[in-house]
Amino acid sequence: MKYIDEYRGERIVRSLAGQIARHARRPWQLMEICGGQTHTIMRYGLDELLPENIRLVHGPGCPVCVTPLEMVDKGIEIASRPGVTFVSYGDMLRVPGSRLDLFRVKAAGGDVRIVYSPMDAVKLARDRRDRRVVFFGIGFETTAPANAMAVWEARREGLSNFSMLVSLALTTPAIRLLLSSPKNLVQGFIGPGHVCTVTGYQEYESLSRDFQAPIVVAGFEPLDLLEAVSMLVKQLEEGRAEVENQYVRSVSYEGNVAAQRFVESVFEVSDRKWRGIGTIPGSGLRLRPEFARFDAEEVFDVGDFAAEEPAECISAEVLQGLKRPTDCPLFAGGCTPESPRGAPMVSAEGACAAYYHYRRHAAPGECSC
Repeated sequence: MKYIDEYRGERIVRSLAGQIARHARRPWQLMEICGGQTHTIMRYGLDELLPENIRLVHGPGCPVCVTPLEMVDKGIEIASRPGVTFVSYGDMLRVPGSRLDLFRVKAAGGDVRIVYSPMDAVKLARDRRDRRVVFFGIGFETTAPANAMAVWEARREGLSNFSMLVSLALTTPAIRLLLSSPKNLVQGFIGPGHVCTVTGYQEYESLSRDFQAPIVVAGFEPLDLLEAVSMLVKQLEEGRAEVENQYVRSVSYEGNVAAQRFVESVFEVSDRKWRGIGTIPGSGLRLRPEFARFDAEEVFDVGDFAAEEPAECISAEVLQGLKRPTDCPLFAGGCTPESPRGAPMVSAEGACAAYYHYRRHAAPGECSC
């Protein structure tokens, strides 16, 4: 298909991989932030096309995966109450909480529904005034504008039966935490293209400068990612640390300014807990006080929840690029997409799910391109 196949051509892919091999003289460890990029890497075996001294690790760029366990438990508690219609993206229904998941709530008779947009939840609240409709508003900067629009529209229409369980995360504070960690071995980052379509990439410049780490914003096709790797390797070999934009067809320096301003009118920055990682200051969004009546945590009084991560799940290390999914003793045995122990095995963007679908049967050294 035009405009898609041209970014997947095998001849150019292998040519780029060869170019990287010729230029990479020293060992470098690179991290992609976005879960969609992780799945492209696994699906096309891009990491196996790279020379041995270039290692790709996977970051916390899956919104389902980093949604804290307490927030999942809050969603389950709200969805279990009478008179509530709980609305969510499909992936969240299979994410395990402390005791059960949203699918089990639905199976037990709870009114749990899957939608593709938060505006679908607004329409449902408009059509069913007899129900209290709650939307599970997860995501990064990419989904924040649509979530803001849903809350804004609910206020405009006076939909007192609509609320949102907000679990929105911001990317750059998480990258700063990773770079600040004494365990960090990552030397360059592949920036998240979808996020930067909204935010632009100017806020990444301070990260690159403070930690002397190059960052290249990239798209999601094989050629996008290999070109980003090539740009990072060139910077590292030359001793440079700059922010560059590979995804020029979608991303600009300043981003979508109108969307940014609209998000700021509905949400404000807050501290946020990331599943398996902990609280990262200034890494989340919450509703502004003037929209507090649409905050499901306040409406249903579920603010004080505490939960412990399963000790056997290594998703925290996977999300920080410290371990691979295959390092987990439960991988593809005690933890599968049908019976997950951790969120990265559930989500369509989770690293564990990517390894399960594209790598669990591959022989060592075998390319899945």
